[in-house]
Amino acid sequence: MPTLTYVKGLPTPEKELNSLGFTDFEMFLNAFSPIFKQAVCEAVDIMLSSKNFEKGKSKFNTHLQAAYGLSKRQATGVITLAKAKVNSATECRANHIKQLEGKLKSAKIWLKNANDRLRDSQKFYAQKNWLYSQTGCKVPLACDLTTGRSNWHTLKFQIHHKKRYIYQIEKKIADLKSARLRVKVSSSEIYIVGSKDETSGNSVCQYDGNKICFRVPYCLEERFGKYIETEIGNFDRNINRLPFEGAKTWHFYKKNGRWVVGVQFTSTIVEKVSRPIQYGAIGIDINPGSIGWAYVDYQGNLRASGSIQLLTGLGKNFNTEQIVKACLELAKLANLYACPIVCEELDFSRKKEQLREKGAKYARMLSSFAYSKFYQLLESILSNRGIDLYKRNPAYTSLIGVVKYGRMYGLSSDIAAAIVIARRGMNLSEKLPVSTNAYLGVSPRKHVWSGWSKLNKIISQSVDVVSRHDYYSISNWGLLVKVQVE
Repeated sequence: MPTLTYVKGLPTPEKELNSLGFTDFEMFLNAFSPIFKQAVCEAVDIMLSSKNFEKGKSKFNTHLQAAYGLSKRQATGVITLAKAKVNSATECRANHIKQLEGKLKSAKIWLKNANDRLRDSQKFYAQKNWLYSQTGCKVPLACDLTTGRSNWHTLKFQIHHKKRYIYQIEKKIADLKSARLRVKVSSSEIYIVGSKDETSGNSVCQYDGNKICFRVPYCLEERFGKYIETEIGNFDRNINRLPFEGAKTWHFYKKNGRWVVGVQFTSTIVEKVSRPIQYGAIGIDINPGSIGWAYVDYQGNLRASGSIQLLTGLGKNFNTEQIVKACLELAKLANLYACPIVCEELDFSRKKEQLREKGAKYARMLSSFAYSKFYQLLESILSNRGIDLYKRNPAYTSLIGVVKYGRMYGLSSDIAAAIVIARRGMNLSEKLPVSTNAYLGVSPRKHVWSGWSKLNKIISQSVDVVSRHDYYSISNWGLLVKVQVE
């Protein structure tokens, strides 16, 4: 069962405000958060310096209770939050190093290729009859009229700066691997872990759907009493999955000068709307400017298709808003056809490591759309509505779409790729066109993707297919493969 988190700003009812303009609950959070921070900082230091923290966890819990005047459940929240922050810092450090290593690898590949081009060009111009050569040179002699620099001068300048860039990344990686891990602890944060065996899912924070009653730690009982409560209301959701029973973990923190309350819980089960995937599915192909979708029936045939247009260059809030609208529209389609949605399992971490060497246009194209944010919102929205989401390998989906289905149905490339994704989710195979098998020499024992890989290499070498529109002008792929092979 999925774990969800509901978050809202802490309400400030007018009847609870004091002369300073704060509620008693806010005054309590402001007084308790520095104590909680000191306890978390001590727990973080112990975790970073100790290799076997789990063995002495119970003794450290007792130490926190005595040193800071906390209850056992509150001390458990301190240890849990500290452990989460240490794990997050460790993971972020590992991801940072991995990203830098990917950038370093990409830069070294570019440097090797640039040196090879320069060396081949020097050999070419060292020949006496280079002027009458029909093959040409990888770095031809040319001069920029505005800067006055030749191609050779520009390439050598780029190689020089690439070496400096590689040196800087190597130093960063070495420093990160040897540096002590740094963990950031917020000064205004309180974390209380719940349990399903306790009343209302948490013995410290008791929530009845409107009011929350907080058990004050021993160190602050003289000032605030044994319990303090406030009205926080309900968490307004169109589909509320917060159960009355079950464990509830509460998180209080400050954001933009205001206290925020969040509750983490195991959600209630939602009635399934989508049928099993073998009865049909909706495939989606995501692009920065549009989302193509296609509904495929149980036989793998196209029944409906369309495209959801997206705007590029928007700010963060406007972009999130249009992503939510697109996800809601996809949820309506899945509800209409009572089928699951199949999408590509995309990972752009490797491609984003190569942005520096690929150029500005490629970087803008890849960074203009929040792919990870889209998948996160899509999975959340579909889960709330009882719709299944399947992720599949995106290998050769665009190629198969334009070669097999683009001309057949007269569709755009994104919708044609969506058909392939939906069929792949239903475990339907995509065979090569019959006319190409004899020329490609594909072994029937190999996976079908090996044939598509060969076809992709031949198309990339063909002069007849330069842009995406050229795929629709090929009436017989067998003839194109025959010409290239011969």
